[in-house]
Parts: sequence; C-alpha cells; structure tokens
Amino acid sequence: MEVQPLIDHLSRYVTLSDVEISLLKSRITFRKYPRNQFVVQQGDICRHESFVVSGCLRTYHIDRQGNEHIIMFAVEDWWTSDLGSFISQTPANYNVQCLEPTLLIQFSQENLETLYQEIPVLERFFRIILQRAYVAADKRIIQNFSLTAKERYLEFRNQYPQIEQRVPQYMIASYLGITKEFLSKIRHQLMTE
Repeated sequence: MEVQPLIDHLSRYVTLSDVEISLLKSRITFRKYPRNQFVVQQGDICRHESFVVSGCLRTYHIDRQGNEHIIMFAVEDWWTSDLGSFISQTPANYNVQCLEPTLLIQFSQENLETLYQEIPVLERFFRIILQRAYVAADKRIIQNFSLTAKERYLEFRNQYPQIEQRVPQYMIASYLGITKEFLSKIRHQLMTE
C-alpha cells in the first residue's frame, strides 16, 4: 500500500528523515472499508486514529430519541476518529461510518505513543493538528449560534465544496442542524436568486 499521501500530509507541517519515514511505516496499518462500514461505533472503544487516503466518512452521534446528529465529514487528506475515546480508551460518543469505499492509514494508541518516542517531531505535528481541529470546532459552535441556516449552508458550501457532491442532502441538513426539507427550501431560494 502507498504511504505517500500520509508523508505528503505530514511534510506540510514537519520534516521527516528517511529513517523516520521507515520507522513510521513500521508502526502504521492500512485498512480498507466497504461503503457503510463502521470504523468506530458509539459505545465501543476507539482503537485507532485514522488518516483518510481515499473515501468519505461521517462522524455522528445518535441521541436518546434515535436522532442522528452529524458532527463532521472526512475526505482524502483528513483525519478521523472519536478522539475522546481514542485518548481516554473509554466508550465512544460517536459513530464513524464510511459513506464510500474507504482506505485508511491507522495508528493504534500504543504505536502512536511509540512513534512519539522514536520521532519526537510527530508530537509537534499532532499538537498542530489538534489545535487546528479545536479552532475549527470552536468556529463551528460560534456559527451555529450566530448565523442563519442559509448562512451556515453557504459557509459549508464555500468551506467544503468537495463534500457537497459526495454526500446525500439529508446528511448535510443534519450537519447544519436543520431538516432536509428546510435545506431543500434554502437551495431552491439560492437557485432563484
């Protein structure tokens, strides 16, 4: 399997030597998932941090009433997991499900900790990634409080144009916190403007 997409991704933030790349390769696993397969299920313990080589996934929570709430999507060159579960090794709050056939590069918690010792610059990389994820999550919370549904949809389209064509509209509606009917109405308004 080809590890180059991960190396390219890492190299945008840190520099790895050939020896470090070899060490990295020895500590990762590749996993192919078919469409609709779960990488993590709510209530299970998340065993891997995953880098998306190909495919599209959604992370969502099912509430007590059985309603789905999509938290995020992940496509090529993104990371996905239930991070809280992965770090604490406690039951996951989220499901991570493949929306397309998916290839992931995965790090177990044990292998990631070993890599931090073997390649200290990886701790810096993951710190940067976590900081960026925190900022994005914080921005999303503010947008949910302060933007209209139409403004949130326009922001989603602008920020993630590659996702809108790959996922069903009802999932985008769930991500935006609105009904699929309301999203349809917004889209119709935009086409007539």
